[in-house]
Amino acid sequence: MTASRTMSFGSPGRYIQGPGEINRLAKHTAKYGTKVFAIIDPFFFNDFTPLLAKQYEENNGSFISVPFDHEVTEDRIAAIAQKASKEGAEMIMGIGGGKTLDSAKGVANTLKLPVIIVPTSASTDAPTSALSVIYKENHEHSHAINYVKSPDIVIVDSEIIANAPVRFLVSGMGDAMATLFEAKANAASNSPNYICQEAGSFRRTKVAMTIAQLCYDTILEYGVAAKLANEQHVVTEALESVIEANTLMSGLGFENTACACAHAVGDGITATPNGTKTLHGEKVAFGTLCELVAENAPTDVIEEYVTFCMKVGLPTTLQDLQVELTDENLQLIADNASMPELIREPYEITNQMLQDIVKAADAVGRYYKNS
Repeated sequence: MTASRTMSFGSPGRYIQGPGEINRLAKHTAKYGTKVFAIIDPFFFNDFTPLLAKQYEENNGSFISVPFDHEVTEDRIAAIAQKASKEGAEMIMGIGGGKTLDSAKGVANTLKLPVIIVPTSASTDAPTSALSVIYKENHEHSHAINYVKSPDIVIVDSEIIANAPVRFLVSGMGDAMATLFEAKANAASNSPNYICQEAGSFRRTKVAMTIAQLCYDTILEYGVAAKLANEQHVVTEALESVIEANTLMSGLGFENTACACAHAVGDGITATPNGTKTLHGEKVAFGTLCELVAENAPTDVIEEYVTFCMKVGLPTTLQDLQVELTDENLQLIADNASMPELIREPYEITNQMLQDIVKAADAVGRYYKNS
């Protein structure tokens, strides 16, 4: 709980979203210099490196890239930063999924350089945030590093998103839908947000709460249509709306209001035997159901949430996450849940309470599946 009456709000310097924007990167980034050092998802590395090297050369710039490797760790961020420094980079660019982008943010923060974020999926809200989630070598969640500024520019090519696996978009919906419920939990406990933590603890703005609500409403309204468009690899207004919700609205919403039980449970699931086999947003989707159970949400709210999850294919049970419902796994989830997020709930949740909450949420999910 924060005693401060001061509010704070943070956001990326610029946000651009539309089809074909990958072909205009050099124009968008010219204001930051001419020497780009990029970290690229391995899946896109061989295709994008020559394409972008040519684009920057034609615009009197240079483009050097390395593939993202294995996992986001502090040691890897430091090693990449050393390479970028030797190349005389004037800006750092991340092209890929959440972990690639988090690595780019870490490198840019180390070198105090502008960071350009180019997501290749709408699977998380990492693109707009001023933090990196750090993992262990075995892919278990470790901790988060908060930075003093948000990305300088986020450029989303919606054609790339339309051609990405549908599972990524759906996972992004799971991550984004948590934003509203976690925002409400933080408001109820008057917990501080993540903005300007280096200067103190600050409250959320009304704008942030409104964005969180709009994020949820947008996904409910357009989620199914967006998934269908993604399956056909076409860009529609529904898909653009959900890309914006998954990326911009969710990003602004979670940073300016903060996470809570949904992400705490999602982090805890990574410690189970199969916990790293599913995507972040998929784990958070089940974590949101756990949060609704923990907060004793009205039945109609739970039904609306679970029904939508089943429509688009988001997990509502541990089995959906390839995690067995055992006492051992419940203990692992509770022991490894992120306490900085869990304590943001309006009341204390003990280790045993969290085990019971996860077990009850799993039962709720199975009930609606069977009915």
